[in-house]
Amino acid sequence: MIFNEQTARQTAKTLLQINAIKLQPKAPFTWASGWKSPIYCDNRVVLSYPPIRNYIREEMSKFIEEHYGKPDVIAGVATGAIGIGMLVAEYLGLPFIYVRPEAKGHGRKNQIEGHIESGQNVVVVEDLISTGKSSLNAVKALKEANVNVKGMIAIFSYGFEVAKNNFENQNITLHTLSNYENLLLEAASSNYISENEIETLSQWNANPSVWNAN
Repeated sequence: MIFNEQTARQTAKTLLQINAIKLQPKAPFTWASGWKSPIYCDNRVVLSYPPIRNYIREEMSKFIEEHYGKPDVIAGVATGAIGIGMLVAEYLGLPFIYVRPEAKGHGRKNQIEGHIESGQNVVVVEDLISTGKSSLNAVKALKEANVNVKGMIAIFSYGFEVAKNNFENQNITLHTLSNYENLLLEAASSNYISENEIETLSQWNANPSVWNAN
């Protein structure tokens, strides 16, 4: 679920402008999963643009306070959301931790980096939601540390049905600044893509694992 439509369109516009999101229906990317995709999203790019990162930081922070009150801790999902998560924590004046995909194999063998106490309230910050698997893996680690995960917020979601189901199954609320639907609306209104390309992008989103650019 998006924060609101105005924020969703503005965020999509910004991400396109700085090439954090690239749309290439005629020259698709290949994801690490092997999926062919007409879109590639790297939200870490926003950290290089102070006005944009500040916009995202403030929108996320205001949303957290309005919907969750002030949690005890902000958690970022490594590695993509460490930067923006820390900025949100700083804006709110809160402690920050981050969660690795898995525990380190050496040293203290931590999966959660930073100080967290049993019973504390945590809001998780992500940069991008695809299937939700890695994001929910972080939630699992936090729950195993006996903390209360109030919800998760992210910059962008592809809006896959599998992600929606995964979050519902884990009873975790997800809100995002923008999503795939609003991205296509913004890309179309700004003539970033043609009507034919919009159709291609919509077809991919409906069934990305079997989509073929040809």
